[in-house]
Amino acid sequence: MKKYFAIVAMVAACTFGMTPSVMAQDEVEEAVEQVVDSAEAVIDSVEAEAPAVEEAVAPVEEEEGLHKTLKTKFIEGSAGFMSLVAIALVLGLAFCIERIIYLTLAQVNTRKFMAAIADKVKAGKIQEGIDFAAGTRGPVAQLAKKALQNLNSEDQNDIATIERTINIEAEVQGAYLEENCSWITLFIAMAPSLGFLGTVIGMVQAFDDIERAGDISPTVVAGGMKVALITTIFGIVVALILQVFYNYILSRVEALNSNMEEAAMSLLDTCVKSPKCKK
Repeated sequence: MKKYFAIVAMVAACTFGMTPSVMAQDEVEEAVEQVVDSAEAVIDSVEAEAPAVEEAVAPVEEEEGLHKTLKTKFIEGSAGFMSLVAIALVLGLAFCIERIIYLTLAQVNTRKFMAAIADKVKAGKIQEGIDFAAGTRGPVAQLAKKALQNLNSEDQNDIATIERTINIEAEVQGAYLEENCSWITLFIAMAPSLGFLGTVIGMVQAFDDIERAGDISPTVVAGGMKVALITTIFGIVVALILQVFYNYILSRVEALNSNMEEAAMSLLDTCVKSPKCKK
């Protein structure tokens, strides 16, 4: 850049020299020196601002490099073996999403629902209460449906039979709530196990490389050790992700079980107050 501005200055000087004695020679040289000094000042300011521009661009380069780094590490951890860890993550998340959707749909306002059932039983509209419970989703509605069916029958409307029916149905609905949770725990245990298996395989690979090379230099061992560490990291990360979802699912199951217990007590009280219930 400096050479370029110097050439421009010399051309300008020659041009001024060719004009018919408009200014003196010393004035021309002074003007040329001012032009060169101005050019050098511009170049210095641009060079001073260059580091700031590079710092502003650096985060973008780092963000682009993060995705590439993860992809590279996944491949370096043996793509075929790491695919098993990825499959465990995908299947585990699929079961987690299925459970979350099921438990979300099973949630109802227990107190409001039981108040509606109690009003219908009190008014003698037991069949209407059965239809209302059948059209409502969730385990609480199923408990109410079974209890009201017994109450509306002629031979199973005693309080002991109703209570036994409610307890049996609560166990059945509780099993439905925990369905497929065993698969989630399987993948939680499988992910780190696959990672540790990759660690063992990487160590065996490292010892094989040492045996072939006849040397224990870091360069020889680095490949196998890298595979061992990468597979372990990915396996642990997958297990942690699935464990978070699993704990959330368990909390929802416990909340629904509490709702069923509350509903069972309310149902027994409602049935006892009904004229159709045999004491």
